[in-house]
Amino acid sequence: MTDDAPLDPSERDALVAAAWAMLPRARCGYSKFAVGAALRDEQGRVWTGANVENASYTLGLCAERVAIFHALTHGAGRFTHVVVATDTAQPTSPCGACRQILWEFARDAMVVMVARDGAQTQRSVAELLPGAFDDGALSG
Repeated sequence: MTDDAPLDPSERDALVAAAWAMLPRARCGYSKFAVGAALRDEQGRVWTGANVENASYTLGLCAERVAIFHALTHGAGRFTHVVVATDTAQPTSPCGACRQILWEFARDAMVVMVARDGAQTQRSVAELLPGAFDDGALSG
């Protein structure tokens, strides 16, 4: 079940601002594609991340995964909202790997994707990853 209770406008603006604030912290010397992410947990705490690339391209991490792994290792539990901010003409959705991680750790969250001009798109994690692979597939 998705937590579709909307954030009040000031909370949403603060979460979007937190994601935007992460763009300058991105380490994206190869792709030049900076991404900032901000997560809100059920306690109202905000967790942030930016993408970090590596010369061995597959060893980098997307902003969403940086934020969620940081939050999880520091005691966060259930996430209600995720914001992904990119300096693009249209909102950019999380990549496939991030969608899988969101399914595992933020299944009930609403994902807000924000473009440079402020345009926003909102989807549930289930909408972003229909037919998701999860622990149910692992049981014999």
